[in-house]
Formats: sequence, C-alpha cells, structure tokens
Amino acid sequence: MRKSYFAVSLLAAALVSPLANAYQQGDVIVRAGAATVSPNDNSSNLFNTALGNLPGDVTVDSDTQLGLTFAYMLQDHLGLELLAATPFTHEVKMKNSIGPLNGKIADVSHLPPTLSLQYYPMDPKSKLQPYAGIGVNYTNFFDEDLSSQYEALGFENLELDSSWGLAGQLGVDYLITDNVLLNAAVWYIDIDTQANMDNNTLGGTYSKTSVDVTIDPWVYMLGVGYKF
Repeated sequence: MRKSYFAVSLLAAALVSPLANAYQQGDVIVRAGAATVSPNDNSSNLFNTALGNLPGDVTVDSDTQLGLTFAYMLQDHLGLELLAATPFTHEVKMKNSIGPLNGKIADVSHLPPTLSLQYYPMDPKSKLQPYAGIGVNYTNFFDEDLSSQYEALGFENLELDSSWGLAGQLGVDYLITDNVLLNAAVWYIDIDTQANMDNNTLGGTYSKTSVDVTIDPWVYMLGVGYKF
C-alpha cells in the first residue's frame, strides 16, 4: 500500500513540478501533428449572368493533413506563431438547387497560413503551458478541379478568390522533457471566397456563374513539438 502511495505521489509531483526555464524569451518552438479543417460553411444563391439568381447551397467537406507551427517567444509570456500545413483538398458540393446542378461541383485545394500573437499565462517554468492567440489568416485556393458532372453541363474555368481574415486560437503544451512536448490546439478562422465559373450552354448563351461562400472553419491539431 505504501509503495502504491509512493508511486502515485511521484507521478503527481512529476506532473506539476516545474522545469528550469520551460519557456522564455528567445525560445523557438516547432510543433507538428494531424490538422483537420472542419468548415462551418454557408453560401449565397448562385448568380448566372444569363438566368439571374438560382437556388442552391454550397457545402465543403473536411480534410486532415500534416499541420506545422513555428513559434518564437518574444517575451516569457508572449509568442508569435505561424501555422502552416501540407495542402488541404476539399470536395465542394451543391444541394437544394435545380436538379442537374445538385451534386459534386469540384475538388479544391488550399493553403491557410495564419500568423498569431500568443499569450502564455502560466509561470514560464511550468510544464503545462496553455495559450491563447489572435491573428490574421491568408488562404490561397488552387487546383480547382471541376467534376465531370459540371463539365457535362458546360461549366469551365472554375476559380476561387483568395481570402484574408481574422483567426482566434486556443492551445496547450505539456513538456515531457526540457525540449520535447505534447500539443493540442484549435483555431477558428474567418475564410470567405467567391467562386466563379464560365458556361457556354446554360441559358443557351455564354454566361458566367458566381457564388459567395463562407467557409469559416474550425481547425483542430494534435501533435508533438520540440523547443529549441
């Protein structure tokens, strides 16, 4: 019984005991893990220059890729972080529209680099380091690949505008050693874009179709890190 109590006491002490200079000004923290972009999407109706407003709701599915963050401690409690990742690819679909328009529109890839100023409230020597951040996001869309269904309807030249928006973040690090850490983080990012397509048959003449899409995703990341 005494041995069990002693073991539990040692574990508890290890969890709460401080590290020498856990986080301090000048540290560089690199984190990597699985990052999931989960859109909180909404859209306007379609607008076609030949037919006018058309009903429809655009939806964007989730995707998981390798997420990377690079943080520099400006002070013991303030950090500057860049969120990067391998390209995310999402399936974009149409629903609640005119029959032939319902279904998959395209596969679209994007990169959402986000720069955030972070605040770390805990004692710099603590192993547990929660943080909150606010910053700016730039999302670049590319490789817009129309589905065969939409190509058969005469659509072509799909393009999505790039997006600038604010981002909020909450995260936590737990230092296993002086340098190695576990990390969990979540971002809410303001991403809005306009999708534009050409069409040579809709309405019997050449026309352009556009739709405004609000993506506003939650981004979740679980991973490991290293403090230099």
